[in-house]
Amino acid sequence: MKRRTFISMMSVMAAAGVLTLSGCSNSSSSTAASASAASTAGSSAGDQLATIQANGKLIVALEGAWQPWSYHDESDTLVGYDVEVSRAIAEKLGVEPEYVESDWDSLFAGLDAGRFDIVCNGVEVTDERALTYDFTTPYGYIHTALAVRKDNDEIKSFEDLKGKTTANSLASTYMELAESYGATVQGIDTLEETIQLLTAGRIDATLNADVSFYDYLNVHPDADFKIVALTEEASHVAIPLRKGEETATLLEAINAAIDELRAEGTLTELSEKYFGQDISSEN
Repeated sequence: MKRRTFISMMSVMAAAGVLTLSGCSNSSSSTAASASAASTAGSSAGDQLATIQANGKLIVALEGAWQPWSYHDESDTLVGYDVEVSRAIAEKLGVEPEYVESDWDSLFAGLDAGRFDIVCNGVEVTDERALTYDFTTPYGYIHTALAVRKDNDEIKSFEDLKGKTTANSLASTYMELAESYGATVQGIDTLEETIQLLTAGRIDATLNADVSFYDYLNVHPDADFKIVALTEEASHVAIPLRKGEETATLLEAINAAIDELRAEGTLTELSEKYFGQDISSEN
């Protein structure tokens, strides 16, 4: 397969400000205390972290319809990997999370407009996105998978997408990857809808995170589709923030929180809970 890399460690480091966070305590209070000290120092210059802590809440945007990242369970409770990770981050910052659910293509527009503090929605770091947003330390590593109907023997690789029709969320990395291989992409909102189009034969293929397909097959083992290809390199999943001096201390505080959650084993525990494997480590 021709290698298409949508992330680079250089862009991750540049977007994250090449922050070095050493000597982090494993207690929530240590992160909250250090974040509070940083916010006090920068509050006069318009510090987003100081505002968040003054309000006592972190406004988190996500789709709420992408299992197992964020979705509603049988009791209509919002759950998922991104829900629990962002809740744990908020706890480290000493505040409560407030969730706003929105379609994928409006998540970044809301972030740009300042309606959300962060987007925690399985966002993959790309060079293009890193030009607009500062990204935190990655909290997940995934591969993009190519899925087709079980009776499709024509599409076996990403190169076979040329001239074919796929369906994915608008402006997603999956849409961009499919288009880069010559596919025509139909915009769709949810993975469930995409798989329905695929199994009904209305599209030729679809792309998504491998772990999302695996989770779907665990729940629907008789689903009429199969995975035929995976990207070679893992994409880095991180939290995008608006660029600017006002977000610098927030970025540092969230990075410290992610580092602590990884060191404590919380990210591993949540990964295994929702994906059946540890996606919090690249190795």
